[in-house]
Parts: sequence; structure tokens; C-alpha cells
Amino acid sequence: MKTEQSIYSEALGWVNKSDNNLDNMAQLVFLFGNKDLLKEEHHIDFIRNKYPIAQVVGCSTSGEIFQEEVLNENIVSTAIWFENTKVEIAREHITTMEDSFMVGEKLAEKLDNKDLVHIMILSEGLNINGSELTKGLNCKLNNRIPVTGGLAGDQADFNETVIIHNKAGEKNLVLAIGFYGKHLQVGYGSMGGWDSFGVDREVTKSRGNILYELDGHPALELYKKYLGDHAANLPSSALLFPLSLRLKDSETAVVRTVLAVNEADGSMIFAGDIPQGEYVRLMKANSDRLIDGANGAAEMSKISLHNPSPDLAILISCVGRKLVLKQRVEEELEIIRESIGNTAPMTGFYSYGEICPGKPFEQRCELHNQTMTITLFKEI
Repeated sequence: MKTEQSIYSEALGWVNKSDNNLDNMAQLVFLFGNKDLLKEEHHIDFIRNKYPIAQVVGCSTSGEIFQEEVLNENIVSTAIWFENTKVEIAREHITTMEDSFMVGEKLAEKLDNKDLVHIMILSEGLNINGSELTKGLNCKLNNRIPVTGGLAGDQADFNETVIIHNKAGEKNLVLAIGFYGKHLQVGYGSMGGWDSFGVDREVTKSRGNILYELDGHPALELYKKYLGDHAANLPSSALLFPLSLRLKDSETAVVRTVLAVNEADGSMIFAGDIPQGEYVRLMKANSDRLIDGANGAAEMSKISLHNPSPDLAILISCVGRKLVLKQRVEEELEIIRESIGNTAPMTGFYSYGEICPGKPFEQRCELHNQTMTITLFKEI
């Protein structure tokens, strides 16, 4: 495997950051970038002309990752040449959140062929129920194939997200990238670092990913009381205060982040399901713990890779972490670099949700919020 990276900025245009001369060789290009830039066709045309045989995939972000830097108004391109690995792309449009499970099933069905070793998801970030999407994937894959990826971002604005597949960014699109062949090793890990506090609160009324009541009280009313002055900036301020969801059928808790609020009925829409009868706990952030969590994700991904020298690292971190860490945000990238070594190029984005199995070697993917999720690739 070889990679080649470049960055677009309004000031400098496209600038090569590495030169492996993959122009006529790369089979796959990831583009992570500013939403408005990705909606301009000429940027995608430039990449397609540069890498004429490559599939071009990507999404809008809440911040782009290039090596140990976090960018905000750019496009980061990572072209990949595989020596012995085949890549296929499946795509599905989603019309309503209720279709999320079906979309996951359809994507998995399209890719589940001989020699499939991994799937990476790049999804619409707002009009999606991420936990239903992962359930649909798991159902068709029967927990045999690991899936990682994330939901597209739009800074902390929650207005619109777009997905790239060989043309300018589109809304309401979900991509699945299938990797095939025995020569590809993939490692993955996901960890948060948020601290839960207070009492467990029962979900007394919910429907899918819409939360209406906690302990018999309107959820939004309770959340506003919890947020105090931050409530004026909902839904973006909720990124600083997620919920920890303890599921009866799982040994680990998952984190859920608010995507939108409904003042009329006092409900809150989350990136994934909040099942009625389960228990949640309020959470808060500590910067040092978040950075430790990023290191933990890197260590998990190395364990599952079975190889000390990855060829590529794709990092998907939640926008909530970025808002909390502020000027320290690049520290979570620096600690990952220390963990995985200096040889693997790093790319990725800040997201509205992350997809990854909960433990090393597990192959049942979950939707996570507020985590750093890492996928390592090594071709042997």
C-alpha cells in the first residue's frame, strides 16, 4: 500500500504534502473537507482528473484531520494504491430516519461477497439514526465482518451534511466501502474519556432516537436545567454534555449526543436510539481524560491490527471533543502519533457520530458518540 496526501485551501489552492506519484495508480481517494467546498464540482473534478482510475469518496466535517493538525476550512485528500486489495463501493440514499435499518441491510447485502474483510461507512450526519444503521449492517453481516466509520459533520451548526461519491457533495447519502483480500489487515479501536455523574435516570418515554421523558419529566426541560446558561445555544451546546446509555444486553455503556431539539413537545433527537426502559446518566468532560481516551483508542487499534507498523490511520473523532478541548484539540492527535509511530499517514475528520466495534477483535459494530475512533490499515 502507498498513499499520497494533498490539501486544498482558498489561499493556496491544492498543495501536495507527499509525492508518491500515484496519479495513474490510486484506486481509492478519501476527501474530508469543508461542506461548502465539497459542494463545488470543480474541486471533485480536480481530484478525479488527477487520479483517473480511483473511486473518490468522502464527507463534510466538523474539522479535517491531516497528520497531527486539525483544519477547518480545507479539503484533505488521501489517495491510496493497494497492491493486492480490491475495493468496492455501495451507496444508498436515505429519505427518512425510519429507513436507517433498511439502508444498513442493503449496503451490507451489496458488499457481502467472497474475501470481504472490512467495511468503512461514511454517512449522512443528520437525517440518520446511526444505531439503526449499525443494527441493519450487523443483521445482514451476522457479526462476521467488522465495520468502522462515521457520520458526516457540519462544524457545530447542524444545518446540512454532504457525502462525496465521484461528484460534488450530496445530502442524504450513505456510502459503504468494502475491502477484499487476505493481504489486508485492519485494526480498530474506539474510546471516549467522558465522566458520568449524578443518578441514573430512567427513559420513561421515547421512540427510536427521540427522547421525550426521563423519570417522568420532559427530557428537554431537565436538560435545560442541567445546562444552565449553555441552554441558550442548544443543540450545539449539548455536545458538551452527552448522555451515557447503559443497555441491558451489553456489558458496556454507549454515549449519545443530541442532534436537534423540539421546543414544541419538549423532545430531543439523538444520533442513535434511546430505548424506553433503559437508564441514562449525565456526562461531563475533562480534557486530560479525553486525551487519555484517544491514547486508549490507539492502543486498542494496534492490538487488533496484529502489526506494529500500519500503512494508514483514519481517525474519526466527535465534534464534541473538539469543542471541549479547544486549543488542546491537536493533543489527541499527537498522542495517537506517539502510539502508532511515525510511518503511517493520518487523515480523518470530526464527526456527528462514530461507528466501531466496542472491543478489539469484536465484529459487531456500534454507534458511538463523543469518542475517538481509529481504523488502521496494513497491506502484507
